[in-house]
Amino acid sequence: MININDINITTLPHSSFGDSPKLADELVELVIQGKKTATCGSLVEHLQDPAPPTGSLQVITDGQDRPRCVIQSTHQFIIRFCDVDENLAKLEGEGDLSLAYWQQAHREFFGRLGVFDDKMWLLFEKFTVIKILENS
Repeated sequence: MININDINITTLPHSSFGDSPKLADELVELVIQGKKTATCGSLVEHLQDPAPPTGSLQVITDGQDRPRCVIQSTHQFIIRFCDVDENLAKLEGEGDLSLAYWQQAHREFFGRLGVFDDKMWLLFEKFTVIKILENS
């Protein structure tokens, strides 16, 4: 069992979700509210910049790089964009929680990054919030 009070968060990796300060703010709020318990990224991106391993801790920041919470990765798996189902879409906690919303939002996100393809491989990560940081 991890005692978060014994961990110096300054030594943990810090990252945010999304590709803009506004999106980072929206997504970290969903994490803090308990609605967002998963995330995904392009597998190609993760091959270049590996995701922290399952079991590891990381600090999630907002759009101004302020630490907001600590999460622990609980499960990672690879799946094609076209194979994501309603259950996985709901875990991401975005919009109306539907698969259609997830597909549209992620089509736009990966399109902005210039990597979208319906058959693209994603690294999906499930996580739990270990601690909501003060000043959040």
